[in-house]
Amino acid sequence: MRVLLVGAGGVGTAVTRIAARRPFFDLMVVADYDAARAEAAVAAVGDDRFRAERVDAGDEAAVAALLARHDCDVLLNATDPRFVMPLFRAARKAGASYLDMAMSLSRPHPERPYEECGVKLGDEQFALAGEWAEAGALALVGMGVEPGLSDVFARYAADELFDEIEEIGIRDGANLTVDGYDFAPSFSIWTTIEECLNPPVVYEKGRGWFTTAPFSEPEVFDFPDGIGPVECVNVEHEEVLLVPRWVDARRVTFKYGLGREFIETLKTLHLLGLDRTTPVTVPGADGPVAVSPRDVVAASLPDPATLGERMRGKTCAGTWVRGVKDGRPREVYLYHVVDNEWSMAEYGCQAVVWQTALNPVVALELLATGGWSGSGVLGPEAFPARPFLDLLTEYGSPWGLREQ
Repeated sequence: MRVLLVGAGGVGTAVTRIAARRPFFDLMVVADYDAARAEAAVAAVGDDRFRAERVDAGDEAAVAALLARHDCDVLLNATDPRFVMPLFRAARKAGASYLDMAMSLSRPHPERPYEECGVKLGDEQFALAGEWAEAGALALVGMGVEPGLSDVFARYAADELFDEIEEIGIRDGANLTVDGYDFAPSFSIWTTIEECLNPPVVYEKGRGWFTTAPFSEPEVFDFPDGIGPVECVNVEHEEVLLVPRWVDARRVTFKYGLGREFIETLKTLHLLGLDRTTPVTVPGADGPVAVSPRDVVAASLPDPATLGERMRGKTCAGTWVRGVKDGRPREVYLYHVVDNEWSMAEYGCQAVVWQTALNPVVALELLATGGWSGSGVLGPEAFPARPFLDLLTEYGSPWGLREQ
């Protein structure tokens, strides 16, 4: 397998460090708009299977040419969601498979944003599913940790743990702290703003997808491995758009353990208009400059990839499932916990970006070895879960199951 990895930020760098320990690929080209960042990621692994390149992720022709020049079989997208569609189209143009960890962006309903869906996450990609299927090509979308591993858990629950499923609820929580910062998100603030301030989507069988208000339906969820109770709220996320396509469940939700202070900070950014992506004009040394307020916020905060040495605690991604097995009610939580101290010591990567990066590497290996195969635009739920979970354990990062 020959891979083009686009994006050498925190997650992309973690991908290289995880993949370097595995034999399933022959070449991984690491490409980024910042050539120095790509070169640093390659230099750190010290493996001649890796090569650095510069590319603009928004330039479809340049990405397609890079895929062709290196004869790459697959494009792994480790950029933020703004670049999903150009990279998705570039892979199709070049005849390569495609993997991402976040799907094409949503747009709220223009009149009823907190009741009805507008353009949903992934709609632009699924609109082209027929083209991919007709070509016999695969686009594996939403293959990070959430979405990604959480979706694999949903498929596993449906196949092996339940006869009927009432509800699948993704529940994400952590007890991470960052020394020296009052506010320092452990993941891309650009993506965090997007998913937390957009109208959350809920799925109900018979009703389909609908929206609610941001941060609605708070609940306290008790996370495993010492993390403990965390208040979780509704947040827009891909699992709600993916799971019902392949798994039969009466209700699907996503709730994120953000914490009251984090929620209030995001609300303030929204109140001030600092979550907007449309550029505003501000004075500059050489005259007026057009700049996106959200980009200013992101530039003002520390790069999450650099926070590992200051971070303490654990992060947990998981899927809570309620239903019936053998005529009896059953409720389980399938989960994956990463301790930041361990991920820093073992890989030099902070826990959140490492946990995100791990899963697409596992998926790439399954595709390379034939453990997974398919064509069209498919989510993780479209594939058997057991090979993935077995390989995840082989990578030295086992998952857990707790009866509720």
